[in-house]
Amino acid sequence: MFENLSGKLDRAFKTLKGQGKITEINVATTVKEIRRALIDADVNYKVAKDVTDRIKAEALGRDVLISVSPGQLLTKIVSEELTQMMGGSKVDMDVKGDPAVILISGLQGSGKTTFSGKLARMLKSQGRQVMLTACDIYRPAAIDQLKVLGEQIEVDVYAEPENKNAIEIANNAIKHAKANGKKIVIVDTAGRLAVDEVMMQEIEALKEAVNPSETLFVVDSMTGQDAVNTAKTFNERLDFDGVVLTKLDGDSRGGAALSIRTVVEKPIKYISTGEKMEAIDVFHPDRMANRILGMGDVVSLVEKAQQSFDEEEAKKLNKKIRQNKFDFDDFLSQLEQIKKMGNLKDLMGMIPGMGKALKGIDIDDDSFKPIEAIIKSMTKDERANPEILNGSRRKRIATGSGTSIQQVNNLMKQFADMRKMMKAMNKMGGKRAMSGLANMAGGRR
Repeated sequence: MFENLSGKLDRAFKTLKGQGKITEINVATTVKEIRRALIDADVNYKVAKDVTDRIKAEALGRDVLISVSPGQLLTKIVSEELTQMMGGSKVDMDVKGDPAVILISGLQGSGKTTFSGKLARMLKSQGRQVMLTACDIYRPAAIDQLKVLGEQIEVDVYAEPENKNAIEIANNAIKHAKANGKKIVIVDTAGRLAVDEVMMQEIEALKEAVNPSETLFVVDSMTGQDAVNTAKTFNERLDFDGVVLTKLDGDSRGGAALSIRTVVEKPIKYISTGEKMEAIDVFHPDRMANRILGMGDVVSLVEKAQQSFDEEEAKKLNKKIRQNKFDFDDFLSQLEQIKKMGNLKDLMGMIPGMGKALKGIDIDDDSFKPIEAIIKSMTKDERANPEILNGSRRKRIATGSGTSIQQVNNLMKQFADMRKMMKAMNKMGGKRAMSGLANMAGGRR
């Protein structure tokens, strides 16, 4: 979502490249470009002006160290100001109570139900006893959708399909949770428009009745400044505790999502970047600022890897890598693990410098399908011993996988390179290996 903003900010910094020192003139020119980039990205005008005024004042007030170029210094200042604009630091969710009640609110179509499932999955993975509650009594199939998500993540869903009183359903759900040892109840509510007075009164009454530990407002990041205005109206009525940004994998300008924290004065707590249940992250303003500026987010990447990769399997894999016995079965297994971590292009963007390298390259889970098809068309012996793959075997594999011999040959060459990278992975922190995966998925097959 922030690809265009990243590119424009990068161009703004280039005006300082080659400059020996910071002056009022070159800073003014760069700050003007930064402000234009933020406004073009749909950041609230007042927010963009305030931020760039602070950037200018901060830049002119600092001396450039001999070892730091003006461009590097301004990048650091912009990173600090973007971080502050988005809240400064992460804010944890309050899950106190017996049970703790989390009320999910927002507009129609903002992704509340899907987010409820994602949040339940995340809390369950932390060892918490979670229950979902279906309080959307208006949308057809809303209850069924929540039940399907509940089955998918193996979390209980409380619903009363015939009951049309959301407050009664929520109160009964809390009683049910207490009786069954559930410590957190997530209440999925109906989407409502801020101008619909009856619906707004209903959710106000629902909040008062269940006294939630946490009230979250779900915002579709692709709706622009309307999202900010709506959040402001909802906050005046509900006084919610935090914001959830969904659909950050979209291709809209995304600036409204950046300015919502400043305008509404409530923290962004979670972000969602896709339809998969794993596609949810705690929001870290500093990490998001670094990613926007192309500086990567290695900490989040490591955290995702720790959540997705089995420790025992990792030990076995490291042993095979050290012995140079990494084979196609291992490679296929690693592809599956990486796909579980979330949107592939988003993951690659977490590696410093990778965001720029991948600009314009379309990478998604489907990018791996030809690779998977080729590997699955190999015999067990061929997967374990790639060196036996002669011309006739490769032709058979190409036919069986619906790919070309050239694609098979390219995979073989890149797999050989991958083996070398994997051997060096412990020293390089995995960066080169993941770069190789990006190249393989990005059309260089």
